[in-house]
Amino acid sequence: MAKHLVLVAGNIGVGKTTLTERIGARLGWWTGYESVADNPYLSDFYGDMRAWSFHLQVFFLGHRADQYLEAAHDARSSILDRSIYEDAHIFARALHHLGNLNERDYLAYRKLFELVVDGLPRPDLLIYLKAPVNVLMDRIRRRARNMETGITPEYLTLLDTFYEEWLGAFDLCPVLTIQTNNLDYANMPSHLDLVTQRIQDKLAGKEVMDLRD
Repeated sequence: MAKHLVLVAGNIGVGKTTLTERIGARLGWWTGYESVADNPYLSDFYGDMRAWSFHLQVFFLGHRADQYLEAAHDARSSILDRSIYEDAHIFARALHHLGNLNERDYLAYRKLFELVVDGLPRPDLLIYLKAPVNVLMDRIRRRARNMETGITPEYLTLLDTFYEEWLGAFDLCPVLTIQTNNLDYANMPSHLDLVTQRIQDKLAGKEVMDLRD
């Protein structure tokens, strides 16, 4: 059986972690997750974004690169919750756009990012999860994470714009787009079956339609 590296991308609250968990368990794949609980910079970052944005982005870059290499060395296929590419093209860009990452630090980070990703294995599939901003806001409120209390619809809309621009030029691997607002793959086995089949078909090189409303 072929070994694959699959990335799950998408806005905050769209369902990346849940899908990563479910697909990993269903297919027996190695799973990698975003570093939150053991992240030494997050609390400082949320206290003073301008002072700590560069440190946080460099930490995430190292963390994700290490994760990619671990996935590459594992005998199983792998699925990763968020991609290293989003760190640069979505979140570092947003920090720079909003004035929390100055030009000098942003350019230094981007240079380091390009050097790091150039040495990483290419993914076999990018799963792009989408949902309307009002749905994302509702999910974020319901999970009630302290660090997410400052997230606004305007910020999520900005990230959506950056996602569309990034994916419009993305050519590292095939992309499977999944609209998640009417899917419940956490609790509905038939929904998980549908998503799993689309992923496997896409990896097999079959013509697969995106899952949209």
